[in-house]
Amino acid sequence: MTSKVTRFTLHEDWTVVILGALVIFSALFFYVVPVPVYKWSTTAELSGNVLNAGNLTTLLIQLIFVMIVGALGAIITGKDVKNFLISFPAIYVLTILALIIAGNTFIKSINLEAVIFSLVVGLIIGNLFKLPQWFKDTLSTELFVKIGLVLLGTTVIFSDILKAGSLGLIQALVVVLSVWYFAFWLCKKLKVDDELTMMISSAVSICGVSAAIATSGAIKGDSKKLSYVISMVLITAIPMMIFMPYIAAFFNFPQQVTGAWLGGSIDTTGAVVASGTLVGEEALKISTIVKFSQNVLLGIAAFAISIYWSYNKTAKGAESTEKPTLKVIWDRFPKFVLAFIGASLLFSFFLSPAAAAPVKDSLKNLQNTWFTLAFTSIGLETNFKDLFKNENKKPLYAFLIAQLFNVIVTLIIAFLLFGDAAPI
Repeated sequence: MTSKVTRFTLHEDWTVVILGALVIFSALFFYVVPVPVYKWSTTAELSGNVLNAGNLTTLLIQLIFVMIVGALGAIITGKDVKNFLISFPAIYVLTILALIIAGNTFIKSINLEAVIFSLVVGLIIGNLFKLPQWFKDTLSTELFVKIGLVLLGTTVIFSDILKAGSLGLIQALVVVLSVWYFAFWLCKKLKVDDELTMMISSAVSICGVSAAIATSGAIKGDSKKLSYVISMVLITAIPMMIFMPYIAAFFNFPQQVTGAWLGGSIDTTGAVVASGTLVGEEALKISTIVKFSQNVLLGIAAFAISIYWSYNKTAKGAESTEKPTLKVIWDRFPKFVLAFIGASLLFSFFLSPAAAAPVKDSLKNLQNTWFTLAFTSIGLETNFKDLFKNENKKPLYAFLIAQLFNVIVTLIIAFLLFGDAAPI
């Protein structure tokens, strides 16, 4: 008789469905994890607002909560729970460091998000120090990303389509479809690999970081490629956010047109809000509405990409005379996408605003925490030189050309739909 007991394990996708549902229903019916404060502008505010005893206690509560969820994930997927419990606090501390850096008001003003700092912090630690293999084995990058994606579903509210109105929705549909197809075609022409092609196409056309992460999850993409795409998104968003309002002012674009242009072409919501604020109240309102419409399409896009990828990869791997069956496609289909859509439907149609309001900030914070943890992990397991290899030039060219196409097409559509609202 052997002493080792065979444990029941589940695939990571089903594990994410269970854990994501657990986090959401825990917030709705049991306990709302408090939201830490990260915002500061001076060293006095850093010590008084962020590093005070109350906020540190909140961070400790969050650590315990996410560590319990992560440990459950390790148990269900058959990973070493003891090693996870040893390594996770270190990953969490590095992640909080990134979130605190990103909480600085100046950093926020130039729209650098926490994920880029967590990636850089992870890269510095991972490349300066030789990490033991057992530590690397506990890095649950995919698990962290996908839990964050399920929680992202709670913020993708279908009723935002109604707020956007018909013009915002029409622009979002036309821009997403035309830009996605152009980016896809361009990547194929430049012989960019399939995974990067899907991530770049979604990032440029839909909503930047969230779309890239959702697409990577849907196609089970390489985390290093995802970090590269997100780096491109965040770096290009900064000059676009700063210069596009001045270009609009120089050519005397109406505020409605400018807002639609900004909302449809800038890839991150934070940059859209910052850029719209530079132009005026009307531009801010229109830009936010258009960006909301694109964000709502994320769930539909993730589902469509999952189906396409599952079928396409199955077809390529099968004999020419054999067609992929529904069962094979279902087996390859990323189940977390269903949890993402389920969360969105729950918060869109089944929860009253009064029931959803108390938990939204907490779930949004946890979503951001899971994403940032994932990029800390990506940095820890990535060789810095991998991000700057020669083969990364073609994806960069594809991204920049697709982004230029996005800017031009969106401006044309903005004038067609919103140009009559005010004289040029």
